[in-house]
Amino acid sequence: MSHQAIWILDFGSQDTQLIARRIRELGVYCEVRPCTDPAPAALPEHVLGVILSGGPASVLGADAPAFDARWVGFGPPVLGICYGMQWLALHHGAEVRAGRTREYGPAGVRIVGDHAVFADWAADAVHGVWMSHGDHVAAPPTGWTALSTSEGGVLAAMASPDGRTVALQFHPEVTHTERGAVLIRRFVMDICGCVGDWTPGSFVEEAVAHIRATVGDGEVVCALSGGVDSAVVASLLHKAIGRRSHCIFVDNGLLRAGEVEGVRREFADMDLVVVDARARFIDALAGVTEPERKRKVIGELFIRVFEEEAVRWGTHIGWLAQGTLYPDVIESVSVRGPSAVIKSHHNVGGLPERMAFKLIEPVRELFKDEVRRVGLALGLSDARVWRQPFPGPGLAVRCLGEVTAARLAVLSAADAIVREEIALAGWDRKVWQSFVVLLPVRTDCVMGDERTYEETAVVRAVHSSDGMTADWVHLPHDLLGRISARITNEVRGINRVAYDISSKPPATIEWE
Repeated sequence: MSHQAIWILDFGSQDTQLIARRIRELGVYCEVRPCTDPAPAALPEHVLGVILSGGPASVLGADAPAFDARWVGFGPPVLGICYGMQWLALHHGAEVRAGRTREYGPAGVRIVGDHAVFADWAADAVHGVWMSHGDHVAAPPTGWTALSTSEGGVLAAMASPDGRTVALQFHPEVTHTERGAVLIRRFVMDICGCVGDWTPGSFVEEAVAHIRATVGDGEVVCALSGGVDSAVVASLLHKAIGRRSHCIFVDNGLLRAGEVEGVRREFADMDLVVVDARARFIDALAGVTEPERKRKVIGELFIRVFEEEAVRWGTHIGWLAQGTLYPDVIESVSVRGPSAVIKSHHNVGGLPERMAFKLIEPVRELFKDEVRRVGLALGLSDARVWRQPFPGPGLAVRCLGEVTAARLAVLSAADAIVREEIALAGWDRKVWQSFVVLLPVRTDCVMGDERTYEETAVVRAVHSSDGMTADWVHLPHDLLGRISARITNEVRGINRVAYDISSKPPATIEWE
């Protein structure tokens, strides 16, 4: 690796990859490693800084993950965040106290010490930050300097005597922290001395090299969904191994209206096989209502279809390539450190334990907006790059309750109306996602002087940049009115429309 780099040691925070994202936005390569990795004899020369992430455990508890203290003794600057600050304090002999209550959410801090990372923070103001911790550091270690305190008097930041190790109780990586990205920039550029020489083009070069080294002379099945993530993976594979990559698009009956035809047209020049598995998926989902079970049924059936189709090319294919992104991963499994599982995604925690393929996931460490930049670097069309995210389990996780062909037809028709009206109003590039959820809730309504007793549709539209957090969109009332009127008038099976005004957190973007 020739590019300058920052290494993050992950203690299991849900936000660890957000730190990496902020650093990559500066044009600096960043790598996330498990906190349990043993420290090497020496850091590679290109690694100019080390970050200790937050995490769900207590440094005072029996569940504290094992950590090799040599990681912080190599010489490059160190930044500790939340759990990382508490570990540094304990390591250097300071007292860490267990909090009686967990401090989670917005908080105010004041700057009380001088350090380059706070050069953009006024000393005479209260600054909004995001806290997420139970334990706290009672006082800085001997010789260290207090840099910030919360309005409640809790130590919020401190620095080592030489200023090359900085620790923060709050999370600078989340958007809720004012000037958080600027603080990270100060650490990466001013303290560590990085210059920013990593680009989406650099990622393409590294991903292609990684694919070639991983696959060798083997062949790969590429799970193509039509979205930007799998399209980028397909393009990377084609660039790396050419015709030894075989794309399979599964028509599972859970897709949006017109999706199959659109994929056939756009990927006609690739080695593409379209498999009609609609009946298999609908049959497998019969009677399944629990969301986690839905995802696992879908994930396993996808794999079985890929295994069956792989024999089409007359040779053993040992690899399956997926467009898995980091938000899918962090919600599904413990990735680096001991993070909490939120829900399984069909292509991560939903995969069966036994399958004929080994996985290759070239964009697993990226967020959606980063994948889009890579897609542009690869020359994908704007329409494909800016396509709204669509869940791998498709409409199954928007069809709450039992998934049937009849209910899917109702949901698909309502979804098509929302997409059309959002586009006509010029909002399709202003929102991250807009879609319909069908609820197994029937209500009485009057339509044409007759009583109807049909299901309820919920329209959801959110703003986001990476899918990790999201805010609901204040769509114009006249647009919502047109959507509601068209759905209730044109879609038989829905007689009531609601609008979801929940943000993430606490809600997830998808309902299931």
